[in-house]
Amino acid sequence: MARTTLTRTVLAAVSAAALFALGACSSDAGTETGGGGETGGADDGVITLGFSQVGAESGWRAANTKSIQDTLTAENGFDLKFSDAQQKQENQIQAIRSYITQGVDVIAFSPVVETGWDAVLQEAKAAGIPVILTDRAVDSDDESLYESFIGSDFVKEGVTAGEWAVEQYDGEGYKAVELQGTTGAAPAIDRKEGFESAIEGSDIEIIDSQTGNFTRAEGKTVMEGFLNKHDDIDLVFAHNDDMGLGAIEAIEAAGMTPGEDIKIITIDAVKDGMQALADGKINYIVECNPLLGPDLADIAKAVIAGEEVEKRIVVKDEAFDQEAAKEALPTREY
Repeated sequence: MARTTLTRTVLAAVSAAALFALGACSSDAGTETGGGGETGGADDGVITLGFSQVGAESGWRAANTKSIQDTLTAENGFDLKFSDAQQKQENQIQAIRSYITQGVDVIAFSPVVETGWDAVLQEAKAAGIPVILTDRAVDSDDESLYESFIGSDFVKEGVTAGEWAVEQYDGEGYKAVELQGTTGAAPAIDRKEGFESAIEGSDIEIIDSQTGNFTRAEGKTVMEGFLNKHDDIDLVFAHNDDMGLGAIEAIEAAGMTPGEDIKIITIDAVKDGMQALADGKINYIVECNPLLGPDLADIAKAVIAGEEVEKRIVVKDEAFDQEAAKEALPTREY
């Protein structure tokens, strides 16, 4: 999978010392894992990075976590401290404050929601600890609170999905339902905005919209409610593959054929979703690349080296119809 090419010069001392970094010990404290005891900081060539993940709500998130854990290793010069927020903002704030107390070199996290971060990010800034956002951005008037954002353009993803829907179905009078991501989360807000802007002026009408929290189980439950409430659904727009896969289960349980009786468009392009697309149960998928570990490592090293980094780094995303999915699946990384 292609990813953004970042040109950086990392201090030779950091790179050389990283080769001799000792493997980090691991200890469990709640949902946090990583090195224990005093942190050596970047002075010893090892970058101690505290990462707070949203949770494990989807196949996309699992791939994202694996990319980070597989890249930020002792062999690559990192002591990774990892915590799972279980989709709760208060857990992320607690984890970030813990990282500040521990005196890590860098803090990175994927925010559960967009708002409510200024106070804890001010604390990190006061402690002199740089912050990197991954996957999701924050809504703040003070961009000095973080060094960089690495992720996808969620509005563009929604636009791409909507434009394809218009190209395929405009003029058919399609009634659509929307399975939204977690309320207040950047991808949910932006994908909805992008899709709605793209279908504006067409005769595709969104007749219902509800959050499925990016999970397969809730996607199925919400879709069951849509099917009970409406007898004229032609199209499902799901903010991620997992909710789309849940919708497939609900549609099949109702005696209908997903991809035919009800068209389905999703975002993510994880293997389960791509397989459903190849099988004709999903009609179109817009990719959201989860392999952010290498970019995060590069940015963290550059920040520690005192280099300027881009404020917003957008990774490359593709889009797939059935034939493209069949071609991509054999070598799919996630």
